[in-house]
Amino acid sequence: MKTTDATVLEEPKAHRRATEETIEPAIESRSRPTTGVKEAKIYIDGKFYSETNAKVSVFDHGLLYGDGIFEGIRFYNGRVFRLEQHLERLWNSARSICLEIPMTRQEMTEALLETIRQNHLRDGYIRLVVTRGVGNLGLNPEQCKNPSVIIIVATIALYHEDFYRKGLSIVTVATRRSNPASLNPAVKSLNYLNNVMARIEANLASADEALMLNDAGNVAECTADNIFIIKHGQIFTPPITAGALQGITRSVVFDIAGEFDIKVIEADFTRHDIFVADECFLTGTAAEIVPVVKADGRIIGNGKPGPITTRIVARFREMTQKTGTPIFD
Repeated sequence: MKTTDATVLEEPKAHRRATEETIEPAIESRSRPTTGVKEAKIYIDGKFYSETNAKVSVFDHGLLYGDGIFEGIRFYNGRVFRLEQHLERLWNSARSICLEIPMTRQEMTEALLETIRQNHLRDGYIRLVVTRGVGNLGLNPEQCKNPSVIIIVATIALYHEDFYRKGLSIVTVATRRSNPASLNPAVKSLNYLNNVMARIEANLASADEALMLNDAGNVAECTADNIFIIKHGQIFTPPITAGALQGITRSVVFDIAGEFDIKVIEADFTRHDIFVADECFLTGTAAEIVPVVKADGRIIGNGKPGPITTRIVARFREMTQKTGTPIFD
């Protein structure tokens, strides 16, 4: 499905808002009024809309119940990084919640690439959303006959560059990671209230990120990032069974560690293991790879990003500039 008609800037057939305020994608740690793209064009179900006119129905179950899935994807230097892995995870999430994505992977790829082209960017962030679609006020998803696909392209700066040079502080919060038996964290759903509540606790504690434990008291992940610690030259990260998302950037770290002949061990660990670690870092599509130098007031290592973390960050940045799905011919 090729969507190259840049003149299609219609208003979706949905109830209009009383006011015409811009809906901002929440992808930065600071507030902002727009996507950061001049005259941004947003893809909704096969057409492009101006940012002001990009709206969905108030009866969309993605809005009413968080009934939908999403992916955050990065592109660098004219290439989409790890696109196939992101789409694989999107389709896995859809299968898990019995949501039929209304296009093929090839059509999704072309729609995503064309959205980037329409916004004239070579570096940025993509928010790919699939909602259950419009239904009634009832909970039953069978009332939603047509799932909706939304693609937003934006600029992004989740953390200031100083954090990558100096490191973050994290704090353990009371909000536990969702138990896989209730809402499996492997499904990247639109229901992120669990993570939002943890983020609120981090804000109240004046910390840069929140560390979330699982019901067993072991480390799961942070609100938007996987966590890694380094001890005696080995890298440790919680297994997926601990409640960690199977992160795309997480998998890149496994690849980089293999290049460096550094062992990565997936194992349960506690806050204590973070306190006594030599190094610590977080990974995520938006955050990329960012060092952590303080946890619950304890200095990690010597309080500065460690040598292994620094090598991994450098290699990651090199990879993002040279690999990925080409956007432009």
